[in-house]
Amino acid sequence: MDEERKDIVAGIYIRVSTEDQAREGFSLPEQEEKLKALCTYKDYKVFDIYRDAGVSAKDMEHRPEFQRMLKDIENGKVNMVITKDLSRLSRDYIGTGEFVEKWFPAHNVRYVALTDNIDTF
Repeated sequence: MDEERKDIVAGIYIRVSTEDQAREGFSLPEQEEKLKALCTYKDYKVFDIYRDAGVSAKDMEHRPEFQRMLKDIENGKVNMVITKDLSRLSRDYIGTGEFVEKWFPAHNVRYVALTDNIDTF
């Protein structure tokens, strides 16, 4: 097995705000389909799909599925987080940077933002 794919257990995080729902290409089913296809292609095991619908990215504390994903990471159930793009994680670049550069690495979690071509591997 390719070393890159060894023991990858992904958490797929999808989110759509009320503003995003009005735009094309941001629906939860479309995000889920693209990210599941990536996992299938790369042979990553999907632990769970975390869905926050109609929730702004401004406040991470009030996103129940995001918080559930963080608990699963802390409990060692997930070692990769995949989102459609960075804005699904947060619209606040400082908050996003904290997770991508500090929190995820501190928990040995690889982060992938598909359309932004980001992979912290």
